[in-house]
Amino acid sequence: MSIKDKLSRLPNSPGVYFFKNENDKIIYIGKAKILKNRVRSYFSGKSGKDPKTLVMIRHIVDVDWMVVRDEVEALLTEVNMIKEH
Repeated sequence: MSIKDKLSRLPNSPGVYFFKNENDKIIYIGKAKILKNRVRSYFSGKSGKDPKTLVMIRHIVDVDWMVVRDEVEALLTEVNMIKEH
């Protein structure tokens, strides 16, 4: 499934998202109040994005996510996933 297809399936829920590179390695973990809005924002134009983010975006070939109950759980899950990966 392409990134475009995955972006169209993002839920309007809080959660944690994972960007992966061509080697299926997680290169970024983030949290979101609304997954659909946050993840799509990375792929909507270049204006306002810092150079580091633009480089990261060029390496994203896959995105996965985990839906959680609320923003607090998203924050805790993000922290734990960053420690794990």
